[in-house]
Parts: sequence; structure tokens; C-alpha cells
Amino acid sequence: MEHAARKQVSVRNLLVRALLFFVSVFLFRFVYVVTVFGGSCTAGDFCLFSSPEDPLTEASDHAGGWTGPEQRQAIEFYSAVFHDLLAEGFLYPTSKALCVDDPAGYEVLALRDIGVSDSVGAPPLVVAGGNPIRLPFQNGTFDFVFAGRSLDRSQQPSDLSVEIARMLRPHSFLVVLTASAGDAHSIRSLADLFPSCITVRSRDISSPDPAEPLREFVFQKQEGPGNPKPKMRSDKKCPIPQHKLQILQSAEPLIKEEPLKPWITLKRNIQNFKYLPSIADISFKQRYIYIDVGARSYGSSIGGWFKKQYPKQNHTFEIYAIEADRAFHDEYAAKKGINLLPFAAWIRNKTLSFEINRGPGNQEAEKGRGMGRIRPVEGSGSRALSGEEHAIEGFDFAAWLKRTATERDYVVMKMDVEGSEFDLVPRLSETGAICLIDELFLECHYNRWQKCCPGQRSTKYQNTYGECLKLFTSLRESGILVHQWW
Repeated sequence: MEHAARKQVSVRNLLVRALLFFVSVFLFRFVYVVTVFGGSCTAGDFCLFSSPEDPLTEASDHAGGWTGPEQRQAIEFYSAVFHDLLAEGFLYPTSKALCVDDPAGYEVLALRDIGVSDSVGAPPLVVAGGNPIRLPFQNGTFDFVFAGRSLDRSQQPSDLSVEIARMLRPHSFLVVLTASAGDAHSIRSLADLFPSCITVRSRDISSPDPAEPLREFVFQKQEGPGNPKPKMRSDKKCPIPQHKLQILQSAEPLIKEEPLKPWITLKRNIQNFKYLPSIADISFKQRYIYIDVGARSYGSSIGGWFKKQYPKQNHTFEIYAIEADRAFHDEYAAKKGINLLPFAAWIRNKTLSFEINRGPGNQEAEKGRGMGRIRPVEGSGSRALSGEEHAIEGFDFAAWLKRTATERDYVVMKMDVEGSEFDLVPRLSETGAICLIDELFLECHYNRWQKCCPGQRSTKYQNTYGECLKLFTSLRESGILVHQWW
């Protein structure tokens, strides 16, 4: 009996010691994470009563393993960055600081290493994508925000930038590190993410990874608008900032002499295109949009060209196909991720007559179809061609574009509208909608030499090549990167 009692006491003592050991480990890790991330319950797996709705409850469970060589190197890197900011007066020991996207706590530890004790880190919940999440801080809570490389990683940099600016006090500083923003176009896009801030300075800094150079931007929040967008002039012309001029200077030259064999010259010219993403970094945009006006079949340009050849820099584009010819509508119904607008792009909302041309010289027949176009108005001087006609609905394309896209989006457009470009482009310019287009691939239709009939011009169109060249030139002079599409 006495032996059994001693055995029970021994087992009880062992269990108590084991329990005390696990409680000690839990308390140690809890105190560490709360110290790094601030507050009383900001790391969900170390808090007994954390709310699942609190976005700060997703702190990384790797926070306790920072003492390895890689972690120490990361802390030393951030310490050097913060030390320079402290020396330059952008950061103070008394600053109330927030580090965005700091799951491991390295940035906060680096801040505290240099004496900025009132600093907290936010886990990457608002960075990773999905629905934007509002961090539980009041407006103007912090006088220093370190965004790190959160904008590079974010799928929604526009939403994230709004949240960052909201929490920053006026006259306080925001610091962004990025591997992008190496050209004037992307620098402007980055600055546009923070319209309430002015850019104080930017510089290249040493990176932990020599293969990926970093650039540091310092912004200061203003009481009023810090980066107001240039106002549209009374003549509706687009403002042409320096970054657009640099892109236009890099574009391929326009073909100024009318080609004798346009079906060869213009088609080969596609190989000379200087795509905007091959000239500049297109990061930091709110959305990426491709609009195919006069799309015809899916394989004509969306599947056959845009998806295969256009350099997208790993961005996902929303795709809109505008095609009035009902022969192609069923094909788009089976394509996922394509938004079909089964109407004709026009200058106003109006019922139109749509004609399928099967006349001579039509070399672009697709699936036995001729090329469709809005039938010329009687008395215009154009010869009406024989072909099937039916009524279609036209819509105000410029108004639709202004409802669909904003200046914070990246918009690519291909336009092949069988002569209607001489109506649509002026309308886009008059309304200012043309300013929303970053890159335009335009086929201009004119009385070209016919492949079928040497020495004869097409009678389908009355415009000349000179008028087409004037249209392209005016677009480039307006700051639009336009290419001569075939």
C-alpha cells in the first residue's frame, strides 16, 4: 500500500512538472509576440481569447525563430535602413511607428534596436490579396509608416495604399521599398498611389539580395492634396507628363509613306512594335484591362495575339470583347474570363445598320464571313456594297470607357472597326476618354491598293493613307502610344 501511494505521488509530480513546463513555454512565446507586434492580443495562436475578426490575429508563428544567421542578417539590413532615416530626420526615437507586412517581426525588432520603442507590426493580411481588410487603427494614428516591400507583393496595391495613407498623420513620413519603379512610368504610377502625399526623395539602396536591387521612396503626407492630377485642359487634350514623352520617344516610327503592298508591309510591322511593358514597368496599377473593339472571333486577336504575345509582366487582365457580328457570339459564351459586349462601338446610343461585306478584294474573311461594318449613311459619298445587313445596337463607347476604367488602371486597346475609327477616335478625344488608354493598337482603313486587283484601289473606304497617318500622328502628339495595327 505504501509503495502504491509513493508511485501515485511520483506520477502526480511528473504531470505537474510537465504542465508547468508547457505553461512556461506558452507564456514565453506569448510575451515575445505581444512585445513585437504591440497590443495585448495581436497574434492569434498565442492569445487565449483572440477574435477571428481581428486582422492582427494572424501573426506568423515563425516570430520566435529570429536568432538564426538569415534572420539576424534581415534585422541588420532593416536596422541600417532605419538608422539612415533617423539620421536624416524622417524618423525619431519618439515616433509612433507601424511596419506593414512584417509577419516575422524583423522590422519591429530593428526599430527597437535603434531606440524607436513605440513601434508595432501588422501581419500580411491586408497584403496577400483577396478582399481588402481595414487594420484596426484610427485615422492618423502613426507618424511613421514603413511599408517595406508590401506593395510589390500585394495583388491590390491601390487598396493597400489607401489603407496605409489613412493611418498616417499629416506631415508624417511613409517609406516604401520596391524592386520596381526603375523608370519614369512606374515611378509616376507609384506616386499616384498616394495622392495625399508628396515625394520627398528616392534613392537606390543596398539589398540583401544583390540580384534584386532595391529603391527607397520617402513620402510625406500633406494636409491637403499632395499630388494633384493635372487638370484636363479646356480643349480636352490629355496632359503629357515626362514619363509619357520618354515612352513615345522609344516607340517604333510610324510608316509615313503609303505602302504599295499594305497586306505585307503593315503585317510585318507588328514585329517592330515596342510594347509599353517592354519599355517600362507597369506595376502599381489598380486594375489591368484589355479591350478588343471589333474583336471578331476569339482566335482573331484575343487568343491569337494578346494572350500569346502581349507582355503582361505577370499581371492578370480583365478582357472585354466588343463585337456586333452575332456569328461570333456563341463562341465567346464558351470562353471563361471574357466579357462580351454584343454591340457596335459608336459615338452615341443608337440603332444602326450592320453590313457584312462579301465584295471583291475582301481578303480577311473569317469562317466564311466577310468583314462587318456599320453601313455608310446615304449621301456620304461611299458606295454601299452588296452584302447581308441587319439592325444592331450601337452604344456610346467613350461614355462606357469612362464608366469602366479610371486613370489608376492600365488600359490596352485594340481597335479594328472598319472605318468607324474616324468617328470613334475624335469622340474619345472630345470627351477626354482617350486619356484613359495607355496603349492603342489601331487599324486604320483607307482606299488601299487591292491584292486581288493590281493597280486598283479599294472603293469600300474613301479615306486616304494620308488621313490615316494624320490620325496616328495626332494620337501620338496627344501622348497616346499608338501602333499601326494590321
